[in-house]
Amino acid sequence: MNKEYRKELLSAAIEACIKAGKEILDVYQSDDFNVQLKSDDSPLTLADQRAHNAIVSVLNQFEIPILSEEGTHLPYDERKNWQACWIVDPLDGTKEFIKRNDEFTVNVALVIDGKAVAGVIYVPVYKQLYFADELLGSFRCDGVENEINVLDKLIAEAAQLPLDQDRSTIKVVGSRSHMNEETRLFIESLKDNGNEVDLVTKGSSLKLCLIAEGAADVYPRYAPTMEWDIAAGHAIVSAAGGFVKQLDSDKDLEYNKADLLNPWFICKR
Repeated sequence: MNKEYRKELLSAAIEACIKAGKEILDVYQSDDFNVQLKSDDSPLTLADQRAHNAIVSVLNQFEIPILSEEGTHLPYDERKNWQACWIVDPLDGTKEFIKRNDEFTVNVALVIDGKAVAGVIYVPVYKQLYFADELLGSFRCDGVENEINVLDKLIAEAAQLPLDQDRSTIKVVGSRSHMNEETRLFIESLKDNGNEVDLVTKGSSLKLCLIAEGAADVYPRYAPTMEWDIAAGHAIVSAAGGFVKQLDSDKDLEYNKADLLNPWFICKR
């Protein structure tokens, strides 16, 4: 894929995320979430379904298969032949959505040969847009409500990540819904080395956005995540100069695997 085509794909991913964000807010501002339970007991709302449909309506113009949390998951025997694919979470942080704490996102990643090379994360309530491509860099733009057709204009208006930060403490970002003993021990190990440590809790892929911004230093994940939870944020972090690696390994997380469950990982600047 040449650079111009990659820019076209990134523009489409941004359009898809903003469209999905509008669908999500329409449900969020109503009284009918229509919450159901999926086979793994995780919640599914009307917003998840409407966001999925909005994203697919945009991305279907390309001959690139879509692997979405709310779509049909083809067997690996078919997926293993995909050189490129979209990995999509139409509503990341459904539990946060149901709790009405505003910390939910729309995630779209472009994966080539198992690597997340581009990603978009949109935060509907705050109208914040994070986007990246390894060929362009990583960016954040605030106050984005409408689809942007000219990517170069959006990049010119955006802040390039990471942002300048000035602090003396180590900021560890953790999950608002999945804090556990392993994470607490990780934090204690940093303190044992004489570091002053602050813990920041966030829901959904906002944790990865904090690392990309430089607002936090490290995100250890000792709990299950699926590929669609992490792929877009991985691309944004990587393009900002950070990494997302398997715990106790130098190996990056990979995508479109036989098992869509991620190993435990550490995200760091």
